[in-house]
Amino acid sequence: MWIFAYGSLIYRPGFAYVERRTAYLHGWARRFWQGSPDHRGVPDAPGRVATLVPAAGEACGGCVYRIEPHTAAEVLAMLDAREQAGFVRRTLPVHAASAPGPPFAEALAYVADAANPHFLGPLGEREIAEWIGRSRGPSGANADYLLALAAALDELGIADAHVREIAAFLARIQGDEQGQ
Repeated sequence: MWIFAYGSLIYRPGFAYVERRTAYLHGWARRFWQGSPDHRGVPDAPGRVATLVPAAGEACGGCVYRIEPHTAAEVLAMLDAREQAGFVRRTLPVHAASAPGPPFAEALAYVADAANPHFLGPLGEREIAEWIGRSRGPSGANADYLLALAAALDELGIADAHVREIAAFLARIQGDEQGQ
């Protein structure tokens, strides 16, 4: 079984795996449009975390983890608890490159769509950075999530303009606050 990671699972999977590969989902984009009332925020002040949104002509890069069949039930139970705030399992074809080509496998991905109660929706990258900069939850500062994801994408060689712009705005905001 393969599990597709596009957010915190890239840099903190939390489960044993036998193989990890860079992978892409064609027709999807990563966006910081999902509320996090349980990890990077609290119910009255949710943080913003990544989800997948349909996006014709785009490809969301991340990685896939292959897990042993005998560990699948345990891994999925852990991920179901971790991704409980609006995320549902989807099985999607994963590709080895961002360019067109046949998928190499089907992978399970956790997707929080617009119909879930924690979906926050689109916002400009600067406004998302401001939101992330002031959010904190039981798993820590929302900014730490964003910066760890940006670093993990860099390590994988994946360019994501949405994540890069938010991280750049956050750096400017934090620099302005420190300079005051």
